[in-house]
Amino acid sequence: MDICTFLGCFAGIALGGLVFTAYKLGLLYQLLHKTETKSPRNGGESVAEVLRAHGIKFVFTLVGGHISPILVACEKLGIRIVDTRHEATAVFAADAVARLSGTVGVAVVTAGPGLTNTVTAVKNAQMAESPLLLMGGAAATLLQGRGALQDIDQMSLFKPLCKFCASIRTVREIVPTVRKALAIAQSGTPGPVFIEIPIDTLYPFHLVAEEVQVKNPPKGLMGKIVTWYLKNHVMNIFAGAWEARDVSPLPVDIPYATDDQVQKCIELLSRAKKPVIVLGSQVTLPPTPADDIKKALETLGIPCFLGGMARGILGKNSPIHIRQNRRDALKEADLVLLAGTVCDFRLSYGRVLNRRSTIIAVNRDKKQLLKNSDLFWKPTVAIQGDAGSFLLRLSKGLKGHRCPEEWPQKLKAGDVTKENANRCKADEKTERHLNPLKVLHCVDELMSDDSIIVADGGDFVGTAAYIMRPRGPLRWLDPGAFGTLGVGGGFALGAKLCRPESEVWIIYGDGSLGYSVAEFDTFTRHKTPVIALVGNDACWSQISRDQVSILGSNVACGLAFTDYHIVADGFGGKGYLIGREDEDRLSDIISQAQKESREGKATLLNVLIGVTGFREGSISI
Repeated sequence: MDICTFLGCFAGIALGGLVFTAYKLGLLYQLLHKTETKSPRNGGESVAEVLRAHGIKFVFTLVGGHISPILVACEKLGIRIVDTRHEATAVFAADAVARLSGTVGVAVVTAGPGLTNTVTAVKNAQMAESPLLLMGGAAATLLQGRGALQDIDQMSLFKPLCKFCASIRTVREIVPTVRKALAIAQSGTPGPVFIEIPIDTLYPFHLVAEEVQVKNPPKGLMGKIVTWYLKNHVMNIFAGAWEARDVSPLPVDIPYATDDQVQKCIELLSRAKKPVIVLGSQVTLPPTPADDIKKALETLGIPCFLGGMARGILGKNSPIHIRQNRRDALKEADLVLLAGTVCDFRLSYGRVLNRRSTIIAVNRDKKQLLKNSDLFWKPTVAIQGDAGSFLLRLSKGLKGHRCPEEWPQKLKAGDVTKENANRCKADEKTERHLNPLKVLHCVDELMSDDSIIVADGGDFVGTAAYIMRPRGPLRWLDPGAFGTLGVGGGFALGAKLCRPESEVWIIYGDGSLGYSVAEFDTFTRHKTPVIALVGNDACWSQISRDQVSILGSNVACGLAFTDYHIVADGFGGKGYLIGREDEDRLSDIISQAQKESREGKATLLNVLIGVTGFREGSISI
């Protein structure tokens, strides 16, 4: 290589290095885009504009200085800010809004501990497949990793939990990043997304510049370089910040079954004599309205077992809704359609399915679609697609065909027998306090037709799942596959905001109540008068039952018959203590609580309950 060639290569490399450096420092972008140093605008306004364009009505939060610009800007644009007493509650509330409204639920929390407090709720949303946007504050871009207040590696926390994670570096990135995150949250299998927004991308230019500038810069060349670097960094953060950008929603990608797949399933169902449909939460996802799914199922006439958010989709007393003896029905069925249902612990990993049955599985998520199919079951047809729209197409293709009447009638007769037996158990006297089955039957009879039921607990809630009947679609909220305790306050808050005209009931165990009883303050401040029914047996009974029988000790399972009703009073609600001496007045007290709720008071029924054998043999491990 001669000297000219060498010098030419060296010059090219040096020039490339300079261009790359200029690019990384934002110098090239600043040549083409203006930095408006006098503008009073801030990055929070960009966030709010995108949220409004996407029809977001509520933002849930626990306030912190890192995120104040987002909250103030949202409020100015008419988005309601709902502040809670714990960050997890904010995310749970956003989760409930997502499930009930068909939009993305949004929570905004401060940096560090504010975000770490949300981890359980975000994981719950991931496993429940709820489209949720979590935005978190962060230390200034220049100070990350340098020991700033509440500065941790937040991205590493949320990457395993979220479909999409992004860290904003400049104000101009906010709009496209939030739009992208909202679309991803709803696409494919819905789930949570996370955006970290550093504090220096949220506040106005003059405040950031004032904070970043060096008060007494070192003298000499190094001082000039540091001063220039800091000034350029701030200029780059705000370069092109206020240029007009599209804030409208991006297309959402939803997988659908092919025509061939649907046709094959139509043929299989037309030949089945004893078909069963097991519906999971996915059938309630947009774009298919839950009422349309109800009509499709009624047209098919196939007996259905409902789980998760699908509870209530057939109403209170449908002849094809089977609530009892699921294991026996699945063993006898000649065809089972798993519509958004997963073969995890809830279906005994697929072991409850008859290997001689035809199995049709439909799920948006491929991993969930085939979970445990390598061990205990095999799908005849496996479809990665939307379960709700699949049911509509199935019903249309089977027009004029109905399941043989004697099959659902036989299963329904088993239902009636089991439920009559449960009613007999409700009349039995417990050794002390009230029979929980009697309490739940009484509430179920008095609940209004527009009620939404929020399930948060173990033993008492497990009993309620057999007794209480959601009145319609999207009127049952439980944590889902993660089995998280503590969802009650947040779920109820989100539900009441979405459906202010509905009665919202939280069915609490006394153990799970402890996680969110402080949200009675939130219910009072935000005028969301929910009704909490607490099954108070002074015990973590679902754990105690097996722990005592297997290990011979009740250690850590005992609680106290605490005056939770007084706690509710202290937070501005209305509490009632109900014991055995109130048994004859039980209906009157419940009716009074409903009246208080209608008049704007959050109420808590602290019901002292005894021990029954109803839940013997239930899963706790």
